Amino acid sequence: MSSTKGIVSSFVEGAPPGELADVIADIKNLTTNSPSLLRELGPAFEKYNEEQFATVKLPGSSQLVIVSEHSALGDGRYFDVESSSSFAFDHATQKASAVQSHVLEGAQADLVKSTLKALGPYVKEHYPNAAHGVYPIENDSRIAIVIVANKYSPNNFWNGRWRSLYIFDPSSGALEGSVKVDVHYYEDGNVRLLTNKPVNASVSSGTGAGIAKEISAQEKRYQEELNRSFTSLSEGAFKGLRRQLPVTRQKIEWDKVASYRLGQDIGGGSSRR
Repeated sequence: MSSTKGIVSSFVEGAPPGELADVIADIKNLTTNSPSLLRELGPAFEKYNEEQFATVKLPGSSQLVIVSEHSALGDGRYFDVESSSSFAFDHATQKASAVQSHVLEGAQADLVKSTLKALGPYVKEHYPNAAHGVYPIENDSRIAIVIVANKYSPNNFWNGRWRSLYIFDPSSGALEGSVKVDVHYYEDGNVRLLTNKPVNASVSSGTGAGIAKEISAQEKRYQEELNRSFTSLSEGAFKGLRRQLPVTRQKIEWDKVASYRLGQDIGGGSSRR
């Protein structure tokens, strides 16, 4: 059973963006002989949601908040600085409940709030269906900045997620982190793009506005880098996967393709019946 649990946990932790519910449904179908197995996957669900920066709307609110290890309070509760609230989160259903007041205090409270405010316009302008959060970490000595944007199109067989995580050290001005992109395309196949871009920068001003400006510059450069990579793939590797001409070494006249007789016009010989 332990090996089965480990295998199934890896399915959960590897679920593509927006497809956790589908993975859970498949697990249920595959483990009908072990109905208790799903209840044992709590740690895997928690790890997935925290690493993927799961977003959820609080009851009575239209604003997305983020679930991450940096916003965790313990016992399945998380907090959100902008709404000054904490909430319980069900990792299997991805639903929030039991909202309570949670006012941020501490040495980095002002920096957290100013960074959150400065990031707002940038995130709103550049990312659809996005959320961002800023949290004090490591005994209030540093702050974590999280940006996550999801775009799901299951009717067109693809889903995608952008995740940014930065750790800012006020004492040195260092800004370190990574940007991760995860796109899954699954029409008549199964293709997944996973990228991880490390970021190492500095913010001499040490202000929220300075942090937001540096993040904007870093992510703009990475977006341009991705665009160049996609163009290179399209014109290079992907094109190399397909012949420029059919095996006959002759171009097909597509406007006449309806009148072709298989084997005679395309193959050059007489067709047999």
